Amino acid sequence: MPPKPKILIVDDRRENLVALEVVLKGLDVEFVRALSGNEALGLTLKHEFAIGIIDVQMPDMDGFETVELIHNDPSIKYFPVIFVSAIYKEEQYVLKGIETGAVDFISKPIVPAILQGKVRVFLDLYKQKKLLEVTNNELIIAKEKAEKKDLLKSLFLATMSHEIRTPMNGIIGVSELLKQTPLNSEQEDLVNIMSVSGNNLLLIINDILDISKIEAGQITLENIKFDLFNIASETVSLLDVKAKETGIKLILKIEKTVPKMVIGDPMRLKQILLNLANNAIKFTKQGSVTINISQLIEKNNKHHIEFKVIDTGIGIPEKDKVKLFKLFSQVNQTTQREYGGTGLGLAISKKLVELMEGEIGVDSIPDIGSTFWFKVFFDKSIDEDIKSKSIVEEKLSAITNLNILLVEDNIINQKVASGVIKQLGHTVSVADNGKIGVDMYKAHGYDLILMDIQMPVMDGFTAVKEIREWEHDERKKPVYIIALTANALKEDKEKCFEVGMNDFLAKPFKIKDIQGAISKI
Repeated sequence: MPPKPKILIVDDRRENLVALEVVLKGLDVEFVRALSGNEALGLTLKHEFAIGIIDVQMPDMDGFETVELIHNDPSIKYFPVIFVSAIYKEEQYVLKGIETGAVDFISKPIVPAILQGKVRVFLDLYKQKKLLEVTNNELIIAKEKAEKKDLLKSLFLATMSHEIRTPMNGIIGVSELLKQTPLNSEQEDLVNIMSVSGNNLLLIINDILDISKIEAGQITLENIKFDLFNIASETVSLLDVKAKETGIKLILKIEKTVPKMVIGDPMRLKQILLNLANNAIKFTKQGSVTINISQLIEKNNKHHIEFKVIDTGIGIPEKDKVKLFKLFSQVNQTTQREYGGTGLGLAISKKLVELMEGEIGVDSIPDIGSTFWFKVFFDKSIDEDIKSKSIVEEKLSAITNLNILLVEDNIINQKVASGVIKQLGHTVSVADNGKIGVDMYKAHGYDLILMDIQMPVMDGFTAVKEIREWEHDERKKPVYIIALTANALKEDKEKCFEVGMNDFLAKPFKIKDIQGAISKI
């Protein structure tokens, strides 16, 4: 049961204090008496009062001075006070009382009903204030719990990402290395099955992590200049083999008004296009899948671009459209058994489009086909020259025979990464943890360091800090360091750059990923 509200009554005569208590006895409150202004000041430091009823005329310190001093304390600056006085009835004293900070001024003799009514108003306000404080405290506690839950979720994601990606790196990496060796037809089929299965599993893992990160508010979109035409072409290239295997045509149409260079998040745009186009191919047995890109009316000096993925597939009944774009949802169980999938792709696409402040939808007719569309805004960009593929290839071919230090504690990943590095024409040395890696770098020097993050003895973050400090003290040219890690969350990437790494490569990696990272040196 909450304590009763307290009322401070101040008067230099006891009989007046008793009289006030008698007048207000019907109120469910606790009275605290003070016989002087000084005593009243002391009591305000010990108690929380709902209201004060203070006499004006008192020896040593009158009511006006008392209230002024009380309100000098910021914590009780708005403490409500009603002045009572038997002699100061003139308007000038009433005004002075209000200026001092009182909420009312009552002349004696007191009319009980009037005083009771005024006090009840401030008691109600006090009770409402206490209720608001309780509610606010509950909200603060709930917010702290939610933040703690998000933190735990983030830690869980980071752990799961690392623990799953580490063995996946071994599976996908070994399959890629095996493809580079002489194989008979049966072995080649088995390696291809391993490679496809590994990559499919990785897609599912990425989808689950993406959904969790989006729901935890951990995805921040990039805002960089990119070639929209290239993103669309790369999407078609990635899916072209699957389309040909299915026996359908995969077509890309970009209207003339669409800008080539825009500013936005190219990776997430490609992810949405891949999700929609991959779905379209999956549910189309004959005919075609067309990716159509057009520019709508510009708004707020931004490009408003519409993307359509049009297929001649099985279509979607009207009643089933409501199931689309929901987590783990597919049209029906028959669809799931026949075509597979987790039901995450469309849900992720919807959330990403919404992060881009866009909209997404579908138009479909059963047995005729479907059109999945989304509209997003991109900032305008001044066109720039883009390095051609031949220039990139020339640079890649020029970077050979580097002396590379691989700092990695996992034996399987050591073998995979070492095999890839050697295949690219470089020399590799291996350190089992960060401490050994730092010592080897100081003793021998290297052209490039591939640094894992989670390792025993000394982790990658600490190792890079020590390397950068040593380079600074010795006035050495900083070595190029690439984070090679299964920690694929955004905050991990940011921390890598904060401690002094130059690039970030998430496991599982492929030969072209290592090759591309090395080309940036």
